[in-house]
Amino acid sequence: MATESPDVPDPYPEFLAHVRRVSYLNDAGSVLGWDQQVTMPESGTPARSKQSAALSSVTHDLLTDERVGEWLDDLAEADLAADRRAVVREVRREHERAASVPEELVSEISETASNALPVWEQAKAEDDFEAFAPTLEEMVELKREYAAAIDPDRDPYAVLFEEYEPYLGLDTAERVLERLRDELVPLIEEVEASDVDLADPFPGEYDPDTQEKLVRTALDELGYNWERGRLDTAPHPFSTGTQFDARVTTRFDPADPLGALGSTIHEFGHATYTLGLPDDQYGTPLGESRDLSVHESQSRLWENHVGRSRAFAEYFTPRVNDHLATDVSPREFYEAANRIYPDNPIRVEADELTYHMHIILRFEIERDLISGDLDVSEVPAVWNDRMAEYLGVRPEGAGEGCLQDIHWTHGNFGYFPTYSLGSVLAAQLYASAAEEVGGLEEGIREGEFDALHEWLTENVHRHGCRYETDDLVREATGEAFTADHFLEYARRKFGDLYEL
Repeated sequence: MATESPDVPDPYPEFLAHVRRVSYLNDAGSVLGWDQQVTMPESGTPARSKQSAALSSVTHDLLTDERVGEWLDDLAEADLAADRRAVVREVRREHERAASVPEELVSEISETASNALPVWEQAKAEDDFEAFAPTLEEMVELKREYAAAIDPDRDPYAVLFEEYEPYLGLDTAERVLERLRDELVPLIEEVEASDVDLADPFPGEYDPDTQEKLVRTALDELGYNWERGRLDTAPHPFSTGTQFDARVTTRFDPADPLGALGSTIHEFGHATYTLGLPDDQYGTPLGESRDLSVHESQSRLWENHVGRSRAFAEYFTPRVNDHLATDVSPREFYEAANRIYPDNPIRVEADELTYHMHIILRFEIERDLISGDLDVSEVPAVWNDRMAEYLGVRPEGAGEGCLQDIHWTHGNFGYFPTYSLGSVLAAQLYASAAEEVGGLEEGIREGEFDALHEWLTENVHRHGCRYETDDLVREATGEAFTADHFLEYARRKFGDLYEL
């Protein structure tokens, strides 16, 4: 293993201690964010926005400290071991971006996002886009400033996209989304033209307490570590935390018990990735997840390739019947979990195929917002027109239209493409796991999930940010990032279900 020259003091330990402190503060900010969305009293926002802004400011100061630049310069000349090189690479990227952005702007974005949450919640509940529009205009302008501070000569949306996926590139995202649109739209049209009518065996209503018991059973069976996690409800389900404390949230619709089940399994996928990160690297990039495309691949893998699989239906249907007092067959459960319904305007309730049309719509709108080609006032009309074009449905109000997602409230422009990139990667990873792990499907049918957990931990989780995204994909699957596996999986699965 390479070492630094004994003649020169090693700056790495002091550098790493500083990096850990920044990480700890970031994690504290995440807990404040979780609390605001889950347990904080409704009137707590004015104080919370100030707290979040102060914490963001302190974190920014530490990350942009001139000593960090000096340490990075010293370490650039050192003969470092591979793990240390990876840490330096990741910190350099964050430091250079943060150092480009004025502290006042970082604080203003944080405070604006915190104040935006209750405004968005009320506007969504009242179908009142105009009430949220000034907040959205402010956030769009702030994020343009943010991108210009980092690199005024580049496409601002590409700069923002790199906040969430720094290594695959916006060109890759655009290419994948284009291919999904070109190949999934005809498949969706074939499904719609099919005479097959899949089962919908849950016509009644199921109270939230009953549904919560069901999803807790699912988390138990899948192997959620309750000693390091918890389940709560939130208006928009999410997962957050560290390898010591990875929390999931869900929501319950009395008329849609499978929605809560799928949402919970999805967030479990995020949490199990977080919990699979190495304990001894906590506070360093080697103990952090590899950005959002990889994170989303884990949630999509568990939600779709496990939770919506025939094997899982055969295993879990008796538990569904026990909790919901139904008499559903595994085949009916499998069909219900995989029905295609393009006329649903809600992204988080979308089926596995049309989901990507939701992502494409949001990607196009936010890209045009950031570039200045679309005015905030035009968002509802453009949203509704493209929803009609891509999915054949018009939202009845802003609450189920352009206000349904929380992402723009946080200023997360560039986030949405990672959902589709993650779905694509999920299929690629699952194909490799199925090839390498003998009897994987049979294990799921018997309720044995350890083999899949172990494969994902070995090939993805334990590496943290050791590899850039494309290198991690090659290490795990032996090939470059590709949409081939996802499209083959989609054609095979839905071709069989709808007899295409």
